Amino acid sequence: MVRTRFAPSPTGYIHVGNARSALYPFLIARQNKGQFILRIEDTDQSRFVQGAEDLIYDTLNWLGLNWDEGPYYQTQRKDIYLKWANKLIAKGLAYADPYSPEQVEEFRESAKAAKKPFLFRDHRPENPPTWDGSQPLRFKVTDLKRYHWHDEVMGDLSAGSESLDDFILIKSDGLPTYNFAHIVDDYEMKITHVIRGQEYISSMPKYLSLYEALDITPPIFAHVPHILAPTGNKKLGKRDGAKSVTEYRSEGILPEAMVNFLAQLGWNDGTEQEIYTMDELISKFSLGKVQKSGARFDEQRLLWLNGQWIRHLDLDDLYRRTVSSLTATLGRSASPPSRVSSLKTRRDSNSPKMAVSEDTSKYDFWGPAAQKASDTERKKVLAITQDRLKTLADLPSLTEYFFTEPQPNWPMIDDNKQLSKLSRAEQIKLLETAKTDLAEADFDSLESLQDNLNKLLEKTGQKPAILFSLIRFALTWAPFSPGLPETMQVLGKDNTLQRLQAAINFAQN
Repeated sequence: MVRTRFAPSPTGYIHVGNARSALYPFLIARQNKGQFILRIEDTDQSRFVQGAEDLIYDTLNWLGLNWDEGPYYQTQRKDIYLKWANKLIAKGLAYADPYSPEQVEEFRESAKAAKKPFLFRDHRPENPPTWDGSQPLRFKVTDLKRYHWHDEVMGDLSAGSESLDDFILIKSDGLPTYNFAHIVDDYEMKITHVIRGQEYISSMPKYLSLYEALDITPPIFAHVPHILAPTGNKKLGKRDGAKSVTEYRSEGILPEAMVNFLAQLGWNDGTEQEIYTMDELISKFSLGKVQKSGARFDEQRLLWLNGQWIRHLDLDDLYRRTVSSLTATLGRSASPPSRVSSLKTRRDSNSPKMAVSEDTSKYDFWGPAAQKASDTERKKVLAITQDRLKTLADLPSLTEYFFTEPQPNWPMIDDNKQLSKLSRAEQIKLLETAKTDLAEADFDSLESLQDNLNKLLEKTGQKPAILFSLIRFALTWAPFSPGLPETMQVLGKDNTLQRLQAAINFAQN
């Protein structure tokens, strides 16, 4: 059975690179009817961030990346690592490191002064003490050879003995290093595919030497390229505008759009298709079609995809997400409430250097005035603005004027190239004519409203760009709005006529 894993560290927010590192193994597992495992690599206690674990679960659930097993915690598996460490000690392939950090630093500085690479094996103690857990335990590399391996993305790779060294297996605090723990965990958890970032390629020789020492057959490897900054010349970082996945969610990005976007950061199925459902990604994804070079991050493409997905949703589904995106996931929650809530008390009194948390109230995307409106009223407005939304966070600017009378902003008219050609008196006369004629219109029929507007064009001899724009400004005082008949129908006859009169009064004064 194919078994893949996502193994994040609870050290902060989940960024787009982390999310893609979860998506690809998830797709491989689902494609092969296998299992997707969640493992929390929490052995570096100095970097632990309070609340980061909950964000991992919340982000995966929101994206619809349901895990089948876990979460496993490395801090709760110390006995397993000790068992494997003792195997290496028994083989003479692990030893206690007797040096202090200061002594190791001296070795490092000496190598630097001699303009040589620092290798701990050059300082290996002749008679190391018996390991009692109070000192680091190091792996003893004995076979200084060139390693060759195949990578599902990068192809056939190799590296020589210069990449091999005696590295720490278990730290003096009793917890394993990543270099040791992930190999043991992947074997114990029967992981068949290890999919991770290309930054781990340089460490592959040391991993392969440890696989040999432990008599473990390595899994299938796939190292995916970095996500690059928009300039394309470096790895994406915070200075380049990189955000956490939760930030994008709070800005109104849909999980479908984020998954669609992440999947295509370095992968293409060879077609012109741009919109993919999760089922389509599961069906079509292939590690062999992941590109070797870095994928440039393009936030404008994410916004475009999000707009496409917003238009793709039915009205009831979209409305539910505007009220609370916390419930808008691609699939059922992978973790029962009891599992996630219990994590809040799992940690002891260790004082973290920082903490992360979320204000869940920000996931209602409607503006202040709309908060007082009924679901029915808001759905009517959403129905005519859906095609114009790029993100859910656009809702206030595109809809607030439906729920509260906007303040006249005549410079918007004066700055309009077409409307500025009319005198104030001509503008007022057009609004008065519109108010009089629209008072006879049937606001229950869009066809009737459009017919009345067309008759106004004939009566006034104006172009739609002038007459309709003037009426639209008078009703919304917004730079953008839905179609004029749709806007008038949602506002209703009384409100429409009242706003036209308010604009006339303002212009006259």
